[in-house]
Amino acid sequence: MTDEQPIRFDTKIAVLLRDDLATWQRLNVTAFLVSGIAAKNPELIGEPYEDADNTLYLPMFRQPVLVFEGGKETLTSAHGRWLQRGYLMSVFTSDLFSTGNDRDNRAAVRAVPTDQLDLVGIALHGPRNAVDKAVKGARLHS
Repeated sequence: MTDEQPIRFDTKIAVLLRDDLATWQRLNVTAFLVSGIAAKNPELIGEPYEDADNTLYLPMFRQPVLVFEGGKETLTSAHGRWLQRGYLMSVFTSDLFSTGNDRDNRAAVRAVPTDQLDLVGIALHGPRNAVDKAVKGARLHS
């Protein structure tokens, strides 16, 4: 393969956000959600970056992260479809906006049954077609 050939990925990283979130909430939720994808899939992380002055920077995902938005029903449907496929995902519920640390975040999610989670965001990583099917009905975030 030459440097000019497009790079194709067999997998996709997608974040699906509820469309009624404030801008700061969308950014915060996205950052938290993709950290779960990175933690569970270290092979998705590329090499460190370096500028022309040899200043080093942290590595990032090797592939794009697509951010989608949709209503509460869209998130609930995507969550259910992803669970049916047996894949792991990151979740962010509305309760997490009122907690202040990891222990309380996990306790807030643990306190609610799966079908009653008030999802405001999910992050998925998996085969392209599976991710596409899971986020069906969502639109690319604008």
